[in-house]
Amino acid sequence: MKKFDFTIKGQKYEVLVKDFDENIAHLEVNGTSYEVEVHKEMKVTKTPKLVRQPVVSKPGEGTITKKDSAGYKVKAPLPGSIFKLKVAVGDTVKRGDVLLIMEAMKMENNIMSEKDGVVKSIKVAVGDAVLQEDVLLELE
Repeated sequence: MKKFDFTIKGQKYEVLVKDFDENIAHLEVNGTSYEVEVHKEMKVTKTPKLVRQPVVSKPGEGTITKKDSAGYKVKAPLPGSIFKLKVAVGDTVKRGDVLLIMEAMKMENNIMSEKDGVVKSIKVAVGDAVLQEDVLLELE
């Protein structure tokens, strides 16, 4: 794109040359788009123009289907070790309640509930080493 300022018969024009297609120039003059035919032999560039095929989606592609699961799994946000359990199986928890404390990178991290529910099972014990995305406990 090239930008030019022209003065024609005392009137100022701001011209933006967007693209050349053979002898057709795509211009924008003071915010209005124009296609102009150029009556001069154009220099042919050796750079090929990239033409891509339109993307065709397959049936069902790009749609997200939510699984209707009975429970919610609380996963480890980062690798570490279990420092303290704050809940037991059968406890009722609310969103934002601290479920356990996990030590990672020499810091204690509170793992909180993202949903209301009842603790269905605890998959870890104090002192266990866990990796990122390991299931810590399940809520229902």
